[in-house]
Amino acid sequence: MEDKLNLYNTLTRRVEKFVPNVPGKVAMYTCGPTVYHFAHIGNLRSYMMEDVLEKTLRYIGYDVKRVMNITDVGHLSSDADTGEDKMIAGAKREHKTVMEIAKFYTDAFFADCAKLNIKTPDVVEPATNCIPEFIHMIEVLLEKGYAYRAGENVYFDTSKLKEYYVLTNHSEESLLEGVRDDVDIDTNKKNKNDFVLWFTKSKFEDQALKWDSPWGVGYPGWHIECSCISMKHLGEYMDIHCGGVDNIFPHHTNEIAQSESYLGHKWCNYWFHVHHLNDRSGKMSKSKGAFLTVSVLEENGYDPLVYRMFCLQSHYRKPLEFSYEVMDQVKTAYEKLRRRISSLGAAAAEGGSAVVEAFTKGVDAVAFAKYRAQFEEALCNDINTASAITVLYDMLKADLSDATKFALAKSFDEVLGLSLTEPLPETEPAADGELTAWIEEMIAKRAEAKKAKDFATADAIRGELLAKGVQIKDTREGVVWEIISQ
Repeated sequence: MEDKLNLYNTLTRRVEKFVPNVPGKVAMYTCGPTVYHFAHIGNLRSYMMEDVLEKTLRYIGYDVKRVMNITDVGHLSSDADTGEDKMIAGAKREHKTVMEIAKFYTDAFFADCAKLNIKTPDVVEPATNCIPEFIHMIEVLLEKGYAYRAGENVYFDTSKLKEYYVLTNHSEESLLEGVRDDVDIDTNKKNKNDFVLWFTKSKFEDQALKWDSPWGVGYPGWHIECSCISMKHLGEYMDIHCGGVDNIFPHHTNEIAQSESYLGHKWCNYWFHVHHLNDRSGKMSKSKGAFLTVSVLEENGYDPLVYRMFCLQSHYRKPLEFSYEVMDQVKTAYEKLRRRISSLGAAAAEGGSAVVEAFTKGVDAVAFAKYRAQFEEALCNDINTASAITVLYDMLKADLSDATKFALAKSFDEVLGLSLTEPLPETEPAADGELTAWIEEMIAKRAEAKKAKDFATADAIRGELLAKGVQIKDTREGVVWEIISQ
């Protein structure tokens, strides 16, 4: 197959032609959530855009295997491996066990993903499932001289690398500013950038989850899990590794260091990072206290897919500012779009199997191929979802049959994930007197056309009504109508 996707690669800091290790197949890894609290909508922007990337790869013909971890141990409150384990903090906050917290927030995360039409990865692996793999990798790193023991912990020795900052061209000092929490100094480290591979009981006596290891009873550091889980399911060579921009340093930087030291060769070719979601006060973060979740959006009257459309209208590599004013605008546009596409197939859906079959046969194959190619081109230009949505709107305005437009909308939605051709929720909007009079006048004209056997005019009137959001149905008692949009 033709490799036509152009993708920005954090590793090389440029847009590149995507060429997988194995032709036609993609090994893809996503850094999963630390399940100590609900995901806020900033977190979910990353998962949503990674979902679009995966669906784009499938849409253009690749066989994708996507793996994601669940962090249920080892992620401390500072990205520099200091502070309290986030899972322990969550358990204390809610007076539950760590595993109860992990189960509850893992389920909540995937419930939110379902509401946002984010596909569940092919493999989802909790960190606590892979302790033997972590221990094995650490043993090999010690044997090769890339790790050392100090203060009864095991550390990775970054001084043994020719180049540590492969994901960025920044200085060490500027990178530390991007770390998500305050960085404390660990006096056990030989070098400031060294990171923990294994914590022992000497430092965390109250740690709820502990395992035997060659270095004492303890638990793994956060960075080791993604390396081991990805290798367990994707092998030694990976095509794409995904995450938010706040994962670049130190998490992904450390993953590369330990993985390539363990393997002895390059590990992952492409790194895909999604930028922050901000509000007017700055980047969204759980550490600020109250934070926006999918449930909060629903409580404020927004379908979660309105938030998905909000995100798709911006490029994944640009910061995005959230506001309810913009969400209101997107909500109006989304609902109008859904009604427009629903009206395309409404007549066929009401007409029985024969009409549906005729409707389906009315797809213009040449036009379909033309607009699908334009849609693919937009996506293949570094996942430009805003341009892809423009193609959708241009297609709806074009002089095409309803069947062709509906088929294209259904095709595009394989990537956009906006439920564009799904049945609309049942609502009963009211019609004012002027609209009611116009509807009844149009129904009367249609009746006269049918009586004169002018079925073309009758069908045109039905189409005009549908275009105005009015659906009619012929019954034994006469014509009945309902408003499906305003």
